[in-house]
Amino acid sequence: MDSILIIDDKKAILESLEMFFTEKGYHVLTADRGRDGLMRFREYAPQVVILDIRLPDIDGIALLERIQGAERPCKVIMITAFQDMETTIQAMKLGAYDYIHKPLDVDKIEKAVERALYTLKIDQEPPLVAEITQPPNPEVIIGKSDRMGKIFQTIGLLSQNRAHVLIQGATGTGKELIARVIHRNSLYAREPFVTFDCSAVVETLLESELFGHEKGAFTGVAQSKEGKIELAGNGSLFLDEIGELPLVMQRKFLGFLQRSAYDRVGGTHPLTSRCRIIAATNRNLADRVREGKFRQDLYYRLKVVMIHVPLLVERRSDIPDLVRHFLQKINWELGTEIFNLEKGVMDLLVGHDWPGNVRELENVLVEAVVRSRGNVILVEEIENILSSSSPFATAPLTHYSLPYMEKEHIRKTLERLNWNRTETAKVLGISQPTLRKKIRKYTIEPAT
Repeated sequence: MDSILIIDDKKAILESLEMFFTEKGYHVLTADRGRDGLMRFREYAPQVVILDIRLPDIDGIALLERIQGAERPCKVIMITAFQDMETTIQAMKLGAYDYIHKPLDVDKIEKAVERALYTLKIDQEPPLVAEITQPPNPEVIIGKSDRMGKIFQTIGLLSQNRAHVLIQGATGTGKELIARVIHRNSLYAREPFVTFDCSAVVETLLESELFGHEKGAFTGVAQSKEGKIELAGNGSLFLDEIGELPLVMQRKFLGFLQRSAYDRVGGTHPLTSRCRIIAATNRNLADRVREGKFRQDLYYRLKVVMIHVPLLVERRSDIPDLVRHFLQKINWELGTEIFNLEKGVMDLLVGHDWPGNVRELENVLVEAVVRSRGNVILVEEIENILSSSSPFATAPLTHYSLPYMEKEHIRKTLERLNWNRTETAKVLGISQPTLRKKIRKYTIEPAT
């Protein structure tokens, strides 16, 4: 029988709660003083303690700290007639499971007790995630699906050369991580890895940021500055959002790729560089070329090797491994101990569409861990987080373009019909050759 200890100096509250929970089948203990409550806690080891903040002999917060320090499996629900910010924060900081204001709503109290007991039981189940004793590797790509296996093979081939790489994928798919893993596995892994976001610098400063400038190149410039290419040395220069590079800078950057030489702004002596260029974009550069917004010759220079990073929904089988990896990472970084998931949580995560991809999955897990009141993430918490997330806040604008919507419609229809292309073409109202052409265009592959 589950037991509840109620500590409150108000006799009416003790009697009403004792009667209510006894009728519900609980073993109920009561105390109208903090010291008596602590004695009963130590003697009977109740699963749940309902504790008043203000007691005549011991401060409720101090008593909470002593109960939590006993290291017994117990959940403490604080109750108070005073809404005090500092006290609420301190109570939750010390590990209170819930904080309920008076006058008490018996249904709310009952729900809190039921959730506390349920969480307590799940906390004691075998952990899904093992505790780690050293920091997790920040540069590891998680995935066993066929799509990710092909990416790993490509990284292996790139490890023995300096070929330029173009990484294409939606926002949040992990393009920079792939770039870092390429660099780390190269022969020049000890050389610098320099990042540059082409969309984050105003156009007038792009040339200076990339190529550097000499003293006096601009009004008020009192000293020379190395550009990103120079800082990369013999290592790797990661150019994020390369599709945002203005046409004028595309021409100048193409000249560098052709000659492996460049001039600082205001410089007269050419500099050389052997750095590998790893460019990334969430746009389809081939479409940008057709639109006249990206140089074709630069496109072909960059795509010596091209890596297409799949959406998370295109590799759902990787989600359980990603969840375990992120929980270990989050526990280490936040000092938390969330080792388990309630049954049904993983199904929710695998079934979600994840418009923000891997980044969104990690952010959802971080929020779930922070909000957790035990060592387990509950279905209810994940449902609340996912339902409160606006798709327009997490998904990149490219996810609302017609090509993206067409790709997703074709992919979902294929999956619904078990990749029967004849039936899919009929449902979509297009010919089979047209369907095959669109599958190739959008690189649609079965999820594995």
